[in-house]
Amino acid sequence: MTSSEERMSDSRAEPALPLAVAALEGVAHLGQQVRSALASVVVGQHAVIDDLLVSLLCGGHCLLEGLPGLAKTLIVKSLAAATMLDFGRIQFTPDLLPADILGTDILTNQPTGSRRLEFLPGPVFHNVLLADEINRAPPKTQAALLEAMQEGQVTVGGVRHALPVPFFVLATRNPLEQEGTYPLPEGQLDRFLLQICIDYPTQAEEVAVVRQTTGASAGQVEPVVSRESLVEAQRIVRLIPVAEPLLEQAVELVRASRPDDPCAAGWLTPLVEYGAGPRAAQALVLTAKARAALAGRPCVGREDLQRSAAAVLRHRIVPSFEADAQGVTAAAIVSRLVAERFAGMDT
Repeated sequence: MTSSEERMSDSRAEPALPLAVAALEGVAHLGQQVRSALASVVVGQHAVIDDLLVSLLCGGHCLLEGLPGLAKTLIVKSLAAATMLDFGRIQFTPDLLPADILGTDILTNQPTGSRRLEFLPGPVFHNVLLADEINRAPPKTQAALLEAMQEGQVTVGGVRHALPVPFFVLATRNPLEQEGTYPLPEGQLDRFLLQICIDYPTQAEEVAVVRQTTGASAGQVEPVVSRESLVEAQRIVRLIPVAEPLLEQAVELVRASRPDDPCAAGWLTPLVEYGAGPRAAQALVLTAKARAALAGRPCVGREDLQRSAAAVLRHRIVPSFEADAQGVTAAAIVSRLVAERFAGMDT
């Protein structure tokens, strides 16, 4: 089991005693502080910010998908500034090599006159890494980033180098421009905790954006949460208890996405080639814990699972050829699956 999987499996261990009210209030207050700080520069996108907060508290990575100009980069930079985390950005291109993001060994002159190899860290060595247009990088570079995402370390010249803690990858993917891109492997997609889709703002929000960005001065994000507070909040999130029936419902929902599973509906079988794996159930429960903590609730509710389900599943389902022929997307399949499953849970 990898270190990331071990961290996620820790969520199975529930505390013997209820969490202190002050601890829960601290996590909820942290969320309110970050939302308020981002509101000074980001107009709207409340659901996106909430999902990013959830991922940050879970210690997971996010795949951001949206058209150009929807403030993806601004939101990520603002989130890093508000939480006092070191921010880095990599623009992925087809000629990007692993050394360009991980770093490399260089030969340096020593005061004694001798020479030795020293490691020069690459741009991946940041707390918050914006991987812009990640699907433009070739497979070798994708594989190098995969180790960083999964293990929290990089290997250069046979030597392992630990990444800073926390380490948070936010990758963007343009849904329109597909020329010169490489499809992300299913194994890498599965490492993203959530896929967050960013849509156009409302008309009122767009008017506010234009007014705010064409004035004399732009707003600034104030740092409101220390790194230590964030790490402590991540620890508290994993202590949120989950009732056994809800845990079982989360697993059943994930199993229902697999066409060969008895839990799957008849309509889903011809539309899905491969369903979500066990990491999806882990992510579903862990993100539900984070949502409960941000709301100041001492335990996970069904609404927490439901709010996380679509973002957890839509990048982990592979539509079949028949679905592609009918124009049915993974998002549409997940939307119907979640609606049916949670409607069934209410009866």
